[in-house]
Amino acid sequence: MSTSSTPTTTLDPDSARQGYDRDRLVRVAVLGVGMMGQDHARRLATLTAGAELVAVSDVDVARTDAVAQEFGVRAIHDPRAAVTDPEVDALVIATPGFTHEDLVLLALDAGKPVLCEKPLTTSPETSRRIVEREAELGRQLVQVGFMRRFDAGYQQLRALIASGDHGAPLFLHCAHRNATTPPNFNSEQLMLDSVVHEVDVTRYLTGEEVVAIRVIAPRSTAQAPEGLRDPQFVIMETESGILVDVEIFVNTTFGYEVRTELVAERGQARIGLPEGMVTQSAQGWGGSIPKDFKERFGAAYDTEFQRWIDAVRNGTNVDGPGVWDGYAAAAVCAAGVRSLRTGERVEVDLGPRP
Repeated sequence: MSTSSTPTTTLDPDSARQGYDRDRLVRVAVLGVGMMGQDHARRLATLTAGAELVAVSDVDVARTDAVAQEFGVRAIHDPRAAVTDPEVDALVIATPGFTHEDLVLLALDAGKPVLCEKPLTTSPETSRRIVEREAELGRQLVQVGFMRRFDAGYQQLRALIASGDHGAPLFLHCAHRNATTPPNFNSEQLMLDSVVHEVDVTRYLTGEEVVAIRVIAPRSTAQAPEGLRDPQFVIMETESGILVDVEIFVNTTFGYEVRTELVAERGQARIGLPEGMVTQSAQGWGGSIPKDFKERFGAAYDTEFQRWIDAVRNGTNVDGPGVWDGYAAAAVCAAGVRSLRTGERVEVDLGPRP
């Protein structure tokens, strides 16, 4: 694999916030302070240069108050009120996906930059509304939280594909594994909450749209809760005919693993797999495996937030995936859900881009 890579932001917790005029800090509110939102609040409060965490918001009053006290910021119990608050310059939306459309549209109306966790919304129809609304404004305000684009390995693999050193890409083989699932996790969420990342990195790595998808469910692991179809096998096709397969397996019991292998005309490359790995199971393996997504992609999240804040400060507002990327991922995932139900190949038509 080529050693060239896209430069990433290096963050030093002891010095990252130095050198900025406090009057120019971006005042940020985090909406939704579950596990993800709390991690983002910590990142903004302690690590991201040029940002000032000023408020947290969640419909869970006790949790909002506790997180606000932890970071010494205001608690706002109504996320909609946080969006329109005059003391808030920019927003991180980490609330449940079904709330995103309302909050993002409100932020667009208020003219405030947003970093919205995936999914942009829970359906292509609602995501399309956001695409069209932002187009009407004539400027980008919304970045979608596909953090893998900020991971050094994915950036390196993208640079290799773009260089043409190995010839045209033919296959991408992906594995996305998690130790356990949260309560009430359903079969469709494997696509909507997990494979959505592989959908986005397929588009990021190849520069092409996904035009068709098929989802196959083999027998379920005995570790899956009753009724959950886990694992699943996903096959995607891009515009030029690249085939992408994804093994999604979310009850492995042994850890969190995300890896991708490129097979091209004159070579291959893989990321996310430590050298020396031979086998893995609940009893162990020959290397180390991250325990969760925060360990595997912590540096990518740090870079994502730093580049977003830098973009807000310089007036571009977005330095990464935008609303069209969120819409495209939602459309492919919706087609994937249809395929899971029918077992058939489903074509994807994104329609014209505004």
